[in-house]
Amino acid sequence: MSEEQFEATPLYVVPILAALLISVSCAFLVMQTGLELPMVTLLPETGYGPLFNALLFVLAAGFGATLIYFLLKRGVRLVLRLLMGTAFSALSFSLTVFYSELFFMAVGHEVPVAMILLAAICAAAIVVLEVFLRRGRFRGIIVLALGGAAGTLLGASIPVLSTILILLALAVYDVVAVFRGPIGKIAATGLEHLPGASFSFRSVYVGLGDLTFYSMLVSRMFLSFGWVACAAAILGVLLGAFLSFKMVERKGMFPGLPFSVVLGLLAGLMTVLL
Repeated sequence: MSEEQFEATPLYVVPILAALLISVSCAFLVMQTGLELPMVTLLPETGYGPLFNALLFVLAAGFGATLIYFLLKRGVRLVLRLLMGTAFSALSFSLTVFYSELFFMAVGHEVPVAMILLAAICAAAIVVLEVFLRRGRFRGIIVLALGGAAGTLLGASIPVLSTILILLALAVYDVVAVFRGPIGKIAATGLEHLPGASFSFRSVYVGLGDLTFYSMLVSRMFLSFGWVACAAAILGVLLGAFLSFKMVERKGMFPGLPFSVVLGLLAGLMTVLL
């Protein structure tokens, strides 16, 4: 999260709440269909497996952020935009196919695969047009939707213990990366060079990664522990986000994950343990 000068108010958490509600809606589709997704973690939930899964996620996040900073520093912004445009179009295509199939499974209707593929192609084209070419008015909505939907897919594809450790590890990494690492340097160069990498609301930036991992947390709570844990996690994430915005008032830039991840996990897990 970053901004040069502003006054934090609860209004700033509204877009984050919107992303979380999108995430819960997607998680509800997963639950309604009873679909068992293959786990994307490399190691099983035994022994040190979850810890190594968390380490791998942090290494992947660090590599990606470092690569982006390297390309920005080298001035090859066209290459970076092409890479990001390709990644965003592939992500939007995949998410549209996945959730369209889930939706029609949930309502008990069959549609031709060609129609779903056509819808996915159109979604990918709209994302590229609005986010990378026109930078249109729907860019923010698209980033919120992608963050919520992608976070749910991650949450549904990673076991509980690995999810908790991954989120905590990423929260620690976020502090280092913002104050001493590539994320802070990327923000200093200007996030306008990275369309789609963040959501801008009243000139305050919230990273797409933050939205994705907030949604991962909330959706995993819903799928594993139900509505009460999910609602508590949402409140924890929003409180953490607001505290982060208050820190932005003082520092001008502050990592978005630590407060929200810790408070979201504590709130959700307390409803399970108590």
